[in-house]
Amino acid sequence: MATRTWVSGVGNDANPGSRTAPCKTFAGAISKTANPGEIDCLDPGGFGAVTITKSVTLDGTGTFGSILASGTTGVIINGAGINVTLRGLSINGVGASAGITGIKIVNANNVHIINCMVFGFTGGVARGIDDQRTGGGRLFVVNTVVRENGTGIQLKPSAGATAILGFIDRCTITGNTSSAVLAGAGSRVSVSNSLVSGNSVNGLFSNATGGLAGPEINAESCIVVANGTGINCDTGSFFNMSNLFITTNATGLAGAGTYGTFGNNHITENTAGNTVPGAPPIIGGK
Repeated sequence: MATRTWVSGVGNDANPGSRTAPCKTFAGAISKTANPGEIDCLDPGGFGAVTITKSVTLDGTGTFGSILASGTTGVIINGAGINVTLRGLSINGVGASAGITGIKIVNANNVHIINCMVFGFTGGVARGIDDQRTGGGRLFVVNTVVRENGTGIQLKPSAGATAILGFIDRCTITGNTSSAVLAGAGSRVSVSNSLVSGNSVNGLFSNATGGLAGPEINAESCIVVANGTGINCDTGSFFNMSNLFITTNATGLAGAGTYGTFGNNHITENTAGNTVPGAPPIIGGK
């Protein structure tokens, strides 16, 4: 197997995946790629849904690398201890209840999603990025657009699982019909330098249901605007906030969970929920 293989819009999966004889799809190339290895997009193309069971990088940087996932999950990551990077990819669920999940993480160590766009996964309980692994691990989502899905990004391990750690930085999470970011029981999520806007139910949701230890969201330097509820912190959940701009949501902040505030947030012009629940007034901030 080669450490680096290639896919091309005019390739063929019968090829070895070399630079001069590229494969047609990610699924065709991955069986010819070493662990760990890298699959690069040689030119623009739609390279198909793929299941990843080894440490690998899928890289569309410098061209247009796309996965059109009509009625199926775009990328499934399922391998004990593997490290996976998705970079420079457009993952399209086609909308109108056609897509299921953009990126589904069942089992892995570290998963990096960088410079990607994940959109159009709207059917039923569809999610843009769904981290449901049971063995713990880390999820990094950087400089990525997650839009017009059911839930944008969900981290929700099952009962009895090890905690998932999530890091979301410089992302735009918008137009999702449920929550932009849902941190389920057993997860700890940091969200920084991101825009959370136009999500129908919640912007950032710390959701304690599921039987694990209460989830925690730590949010720093984000704009949370024009959502149903900007920030929702369930009973048994935790939400720490610093330098957030929370405005023009139907409800700014809600929930009976535990809020921690550094007193430097700007919370204004929400129809309701313009104070931090359970927190005393702080001069110079909220």
